[in-house]
Amino acid sequence: MMLSSIVLSRDWPEVCVLECILGGLDFEVDVETEPARVQAKLAKSKIDALIVDCALEGSAEVLRGLRRDPTPVPLLIFGAANHLPTTDGAFVFEKPISVEQAVHTLSAARSLILDGRLRYHRHNMDVSVSLRHGKTRSKVDLVNLSQGGVAIRTTSAQGLPGRVQIEFTLPRDLRIKVQGELVWKEQETAGFRFVGMNADKRRDLQVWLAQKYLTNEQRFSQRSPSWRQLA
Repeated sequence: MMLSSIVLSRDWPEVCVLECILGGLDFEVDVETEPARVQAKLAKSKIDALIVDCALEGSAEVLRGLRRDPTPVPLLIFGAANHLPTTDGAFVFEKPISVEQAVHTLSAARSLILDGRLRYHRHNMDVSVSLRHGKTRSKVDLVNLSQGGVAIRTTSAQGLPGRVQIEFTLPRDLRIKVQGELVWKEQETAGFRFVGMNADKRRDLQVWLAQKYLTNEQRFSQRSPSWRQLA
């Protein structure tokens, strides 16, 4: 699965090292030398990782902007040891770049990015769901599914109770039976958070969703031309 990244630096020997490592970890690399251009790109589209040379003039403003962003991009910072800023949530490594250290750091960042993608990914589905509250049982349609809950469609969501038992069966006979807590509702749709799901069942659901996600990503990458093909 290809991930996207921007490297902000003018230190070309270090950029070459990073390009090799990132390419080996299935990152597409967009190298930028101007902080303003990076800020413009981040404002227009989402990327999976930003790698910043903090020795570059103007990089501090980029980092400040990221701290103000309510949906921050995964951040990696490199530079001289005495110039590296203290930034919460960032991966940090020093110049000159140690290949071993950079591989370890970038691999850890990649794992975190993929984990976040899988955790919040919602898989659209057309499956019948049973909701039970006391002795009342109703059939609704599943709209999408994530590791943490479901969105459902019904004729009227306004009368839904705050806690229900949710039951549905996924392809390959994965049966889910779990308590759901109402977290939002609109006229004909509503969202429930899973509560107290069995650990084994939670793991089965995570694996099922991961397989679906990775299959979809593979299909998309096969349909989409790479930057090399477009060059």
